[in-house]
Amino acid sequence: MKLNIKNETGRLKSVVLGQPNSMGAVPTLEESYDAKSYYTIEHNMYPKEADIINEMNAFEAVLKKYDVEVLRPEIIKDYNQVFARDVAFVIDDKMIISNVIADRADEQGAYKKVFEKVAWRKIINLPETAHIEGGDVIVWDDFLFIGTCFSEDYRSYKTARTNEYAIEILKEYFPKKRIIDLELKKNDKVPYEGILHLDCTFNPVGKDKCIIYKDGFVDESDYNLIIDIFGEENCFHVTAEEMFEMFPNIFSISPEIVVSDKAFTRMNNHLRNEWGMAVEEIPYREISKMGGLLRCSTMPLVRE
Repeated sequence: MKLNIKNETGRLKSVVLGQPNSMGAVPTLEESYDAKSYYTIEHNMYPKEADIINEMNAFEAVLKKYDVEVLRPEIIKDYNQVFARDVAFVIDDKMIISNVIADRADEQGAYKKVFEKVAWRKIINLPETAHIEGGDVIVWDDFLFIGTCFSEDYRSYKTARTNEYAIEILKEYFPKKRIIDLELKKNDKVPYEGILHLDCTFNPVGKDKCIIYKDGFVDESDYNLIIDIFGEENCFHVTAEEMFEMFPNIFSISPEIVVSDKAFTRMNNHLRNEWGMAVEEIPYREISKMGGLLRCSTMPLVRE
């Protein structure tokens, strides 16, 4: 397979979609590793496996409608494998194997058949102390936006997934990219007060537009930089409640076609009526209760 990911919206040809089968028991509060899951466990709202399967089947059906090759990881018994984005990610023609948090380390073995499709010289394995996950990495032509946490308390946050060392290594591998690090607010227990990954607060769509939540960034200057790059008129701003519901985390099949949660009425109408996009609406409310949505569920391999 010849990997090719130059941006978030090029016409999708091949993607890995996460695996909803054999999720196992509902985690305890201590076992949760993001604020949204903590919230839903605490409020007895954690999703049922059958509902997760139905939602992911609906997503797969839309992808196949547009002739996208859909690969799936092998099933690990009693293990949450929904969020494929964080296991590995592609920049240009290289696949970077993430150093995920210890709670999710076993997931990578289920992607063996996917990794075997990629030439070994195109796979980058990072040093053990370089932490990064695909949800924090947004490829946008010459830009590489990376969400991170520079806090001295980095090691104490379960939701701090990408560190400065990993960013420095990516600069060495992709010297021609303009790499922009964006520090995200972190909170392990209150989803309104922290951002798990960059794609939960910022996501490009179309050819020159984006969805953004202003208060997800530690420094307002980072938000202002994105506005300068995309232009105020090309940015759809979401509220705190919409960020909590995961509005930014939709998924592009092409510059003209996005897959979105059918509950996102205000944004979906804007994408259609103001930006002229086709919006494929599917139910994804249950999966959102685990701290991720459509982009998180995918690992794009090839885009035109």
